[in-house]
Amino acid sequence: MRHPISRLLGHLPTTSPFRLDRSLRVSGVKQAQFVSYLESSGYRSSQVDRYEQSLRRRRFAKATFLWLTAFAAAWIVLESAKALVIY
Repeated sequence: MRHPISRLLGHLPTTSPFRLDRSLRVSGVKQAQFVSYLESSGYRSSQVDRYEQSLRRRRFAKATFLWLTAFAAAWIVLESAKALVIY
């Protein structure tokens, strides 16, 4: 995700004399045919499966952390209530 300021600057028209499309927005996708060629030739190919696995692991770790935090908070509340009942 791009920084909001750079995204805003990308939407503004430029005054550069070297650009013919000064009033058009800057596109995030550039030279799709060249990118397709690089991808088919194997240049800097990424392991999508490995990336998806890392995303799944992060999502699982985040969910586990949130559940453990909720469990710990409930445990503290219950133990505090027990302690107040005893005294």
